[in-house]
Amino acid sequence: MSGVNGSDTVFVIMSTVLVMVMTPGLALFYGGMVRGKNTLNSTLHSYSALAIISIQWIFIGYTLCFGKNIGGLIGGLNFAGLRGVGFTPNADYASTIPQQAFMAFQLMFAIITAAVISGSIAERMKFIHWAVFLLLWTTLVYDPVAHWMWGTGGWLKNLGVLDFAGGNVVEINSGVSGLVLALMLGKRKSIGKPSSLPLTCLGAGLLWLGWYGFNAGSALAVNGVALNAFITTNTSAAASVVSWSVCEFAYRRKVTSLGVVSGIVSGLVAITPGAGFVSPIASLIIGIVAGIVCYIAITFIKGKFGYDDALDVFGCHGVGGIWGGIATGIFAWKEINSAGGNGLIHGNPKLIGIQIIGILSVIIYSAVVTFVIIKVINAVSNIRVSEKDEQAGLDITEHGEEAYGGIES
Repeated sequence: MSGVNGSDTVFVIMSTVLVMVMTPGLALFYGGMVRGKNTLNSTLHSYSALAIISIQWIFIGYTLCFGKNIGGLIGGLNFAGLRGVGFTPNADYASTIPQQAFMAFQLMFAIITAAVISGSIAERMKFIHWAVFLLLWTTLVYDPVAHWMWGTGGWLKNLGVLDFAGGNVVEINSGVSGLVLALMLGKRKSIGKPSSLPLTCLGAGLLWLGWYGFNAGSALAVNGVALNAFITTNTSAAASVVSWSVCEFAYRRKVTSLGVVSGIVSGLVAITPGAGFVSPIASLIIGIVAGIVCYIAITFIKGKFGYDDALDVFGCHGVGGIWGGIATGIFAWKEINSAGGNGLIHGNPKLIGIQIIGILSVIIYSAVVTFVIIKVINAVSNIRVSEKDEQAGLDITEHGEEAYGGIES
């Protein structure tokens, strides 16, 4: 047990639980936004990620992300089947917690990232095809990008790109992939009202709760960086709610519950890459800008280009993640985290350029490989449900169940 710190280990285990709760929270968040006839289908998108990726991670996912570096691009197979992953810490990643704890914590990131993508294809993709996509995307997109950014020897990590808790790996990765999926699937035949906005609000609350584990837990120890990440996470989310609501009131003369929860998610997404690198005041600015840019992306840009990103995966996660990565290049400060770097306002404009290289690399790789995966799956069998099934609702046609006792909403 040499080297294991009990407090750090308990902290990471608790953070792992919080991040796990984010996936059921996402299921509620998305499930309330779709029509009643598609609620169960949307919910199962998230739960299928929990099941499928938990198994994939044990066999190959963890080792592809954090195994012995191969050319800065991917991890080797030395941890395949969790061989050698035990109570002893892996000093390359966290010297005070068991490698098993680190492995479990990182698993929850892989799960929630893939589950986020499902919001872009809501109400129109066959469930079995979604399950196949989950497995392929996690293996071919998430795992390599995670190694680039967080794996020892990963080329983005070596370049000096800062991504504390997943701005590139989680947010931009899922947001861009979601946009590609939405474009390839095409628009829904009809768009109805959300089935239960209170459900969506509850889901948003669970996401906000879980995000403390997501960001603060990424310090992997009980220290000042973890506490700073906790504070910046809360501050950015709150600021984004305010700025989104101001935009909504100025444009529509109303503040809506859907707008408030969208502001929450936008602020949480934007602070993710910089949570452990920027000050609380900087996080306030990051959150304010996030609410504005994500509101513009969803309210105006989405309509202008006409793509049907059903639950605004790209508008919140893609756009918010891009802004967060750039903001980290502006506001990062070594006084907050000596393992990070100084950004523009602290005398190092080069960090913005490095951050942009990281962002563009993930955008291009994620978009291209996602496109190829969908092309291959669709070549075997059409990924989109029939117009008749879409009209009837995917709960009945894909699962033989109804969420609300036959009451259409």
